Amino acid sequence: MTPVIYLIPSVLDETATNTIPPYIINAVKDCQVIFAENERTARRFLKSICKEIVIDDYEWFTIHKAEEEQKKSFRQKIKENKNIAIISEAGCPGIADPGQILIELAQQMNVTVKPLVGPSSLLLALMASGMNGQQFEFVGYLPIDNFERIKAIKELELTSQKKHSSIIFIETPYRNNQLIETILKTCKPTTKICIAAELTGANEYVKTKTVADWKNEKTDFHKKPVIFLLYA
Repeated sequence: MTPVIYLIPSVLDETATNTIPPYIINAVKDCQVIFAENERTARRFLKSICKEIVIDDYEWFTIHKAEEEQKKSFRQKIKENKNIAIISEAGCPGIADPGQILIELAQQMNVTVKPLVGPSSLLLALMASGMNGQQFEFVGYLPIDNFERIKAIKELELTSQKKHSSIIFIETPYRNNQLIETILKTCKPTTKICIAAELTGANEYVKTKTVADWKNEKTDFHKKPVIFLLYA
């Protein structure tokens, strides 16, 4: 038997268990080991999708930044021919997620990596934005330093204009409002900005407007999970 690495998508919103396809449960039941970005929320997530799963039957490992210790444990479990589930904190493993390092290792060891369907906040935001879905780029977090951040926003705006591409980025939830303020001060009035908040949740919000139009809107996204998109 050769081991299988299952990439288990998790919910973006705790109440949105309906976004997880039923075949995810079978994949989890086929595993003996779980590597999770956050063990506590991963345990809660598995209980929410299937009461029958006996959480303590699994060997659990926490992915921090997939340091040497985690890599060593991961290699060992593959050598023991164990099927492994990788679970991200929210959304899909390997996408803006420390589990990517383990997936890279699995590919190097030539074992089967099985990506499974589930909610990806980046793709859901892009789908609903009305921006270019043929040409897009995810750039992760912008710099925290204000000067560097302004410089990065200007560069992204220029890149979008040159390539006709949608630029996707994220921010730590408690800094959302400051980021929006900086974007509106920095970008051209005609540049389009999409704010996609609380995706799949009861208060889901996705709006695309020009910078000029956003300036007339009263917004508050403090501590909400948000995906930002820019199109110049």
